[in-house]
Amino acid sequence: MDKAEIGAIDAGYLVLLGVAKGDTGSDVDFIIGKVRDLRLFPGPGGDFDLPVRDAGGRILIVSQFTLLGECGKGRRPDWGAAAGAGEAEPLYRAVIDGLRDEGLDVREGRFGARMAVNLVNDGPVTILLDSGKAENRK
Repeated sequence: MDKAEIGAIDAGYLVLLGVAKGDTGSDVDFIIGKVRDLRLFPGPGGDFDLPVRDAGGRILIVSQFTLLGECGKGRRPDWGAAAGAGEAEPLYRAVIDGLRDEGLDVREGRFGARMAVNLVNDGPVTILLDSGKAENRK
């Protein structure tokens, strides 16, 4: 494992992004919209009042196919639902580019690399976003 620091942020979001087989542009749009607009930072209205941009936060996105691991049977995770690199990397890049197009400060990990990720989870607040059937959501 290379010891070089690839991406780092202070306050903001660490987005562990798993791409499933069959994910499409509508799933990318859903994730971009949610990451951009979720109000998870304190503000004048209290806790969970401001989105990351208004709070002055940054976003670090790290590819994480292991999020798609199915552990319901046996003792070894099944990552069969995870998209292969050829399908996943363009969607991973599209999320990063889409958030940057929204004017957000986005840092990134190295796609497909083995990385040591450090996190200080202040709150702690951890949210799972799953686009599911993104075309049926608004």
